[in-house]
Amino acid sequence: MKAAQASLEKLNPLCLHKGQMGEIEDNLKKTVRILAKDIGSRGYRELDSLEKTAQYISSELRSCGYDVSVQSYNVEGNVYKNLIAEIKGIKSPEKIILVGAHYDTVTGSPGADDNASGVAGMLELARLLKNQSFDKTVRFAAFTLEEPPFFRSRFMGSYVYAQSLNEKNTVIEGMICLEMIGYFTDSPNSQYFPFSFLRWLYPDKGSFIIFVSNLRSKNFLIRLRDAFKKGTDLPAESISTLSIVPGIDFSDHRSFWEFGYDAVMVTDTAFYRNPNYHERGDVPETLDYERMEKVVMGIKTAIEKLAGLQQ
Repeated sequence: MKAAQASLEKLNPLCLHKGQMGEIEDNLKKTVRILAKDIGSRGYRELDSLEKTAQYISSELRSCGYDVSVQSYNVEGNVYKNLIAEIKGIKSPEKIILVGAHYDTVTGSPGADDNASGVAGMLELARLLKNQSFDKTVRFAAFTLEEPPFFRSRFMGSYVYAQSLNEKNTVIEGMICLEMIGYFTDSPNSQYFPFSFLRWLYPDKGSFIIFVSNLRSKNFLIRLRDAFKKGTDLPAESISTLSIVPGIDFSDHRSFWEFGYDAVMVTDTAFYRNPNYHERGDVPETLDYERMEKVVMGIKTAIEKLAGLQQ
């Protein structure tokens, strides 16, 4: 038995022993480093970098035993790819909990936080959950073209994917968008807000993660946030409001709202905290991997609750 286990570890060490101290953090660092340093800027015209990133994500998922499907689509004569993998549910496989993150960047930015951090979190969740069984299907999706010039358009990878789900009448019980989950600071007055009165409702230090939704998705947000808190001691805030608040719909969750799905963005608040947002300074060394790990563990607990982990 030990020999067989050792053989499995040699073939696929990343999918085993995820509870070991530091291993999750190391995996997060690895993915962020590869995307933001080894590959670098992943803008919409940098097709080679986008392809390398897609290959890396696919390879990591396949190394853990997933079948990866590719949704290709054409924009301005170029082909872009969404990548999808899943754990099929046992009792209600038609009901899906979807975890998504975009892998492109604005041109010129290494995109460590935006959004290598989200991709790293998604991949680590896929590794941690692979050998578990759920009542519902747990699906992972890596999207492209979230950034300008296609931001908030029908050419976003998440829009293309959400539209395809809607056309098939696919039941998405909730979409979890991992959008910048790696920048934290304990400095006073380091957290900014779209409206000044919000500073009386939220901490002034950028040391928390926040769950963001529209009003329609509020119930899913509450369920997700409350389950998250059972899996980590990282402070978690939430806001459910109208899209007129700047930043509320600034990622892939917006695409799912467009088709009537419940969706929540999990974020470190991006430009309301991170001074490196969309800049060349968004590099791996600026991220807090210990707190990123806490985000991952909280989301893992939430998925187990929402998808119905089989004991």
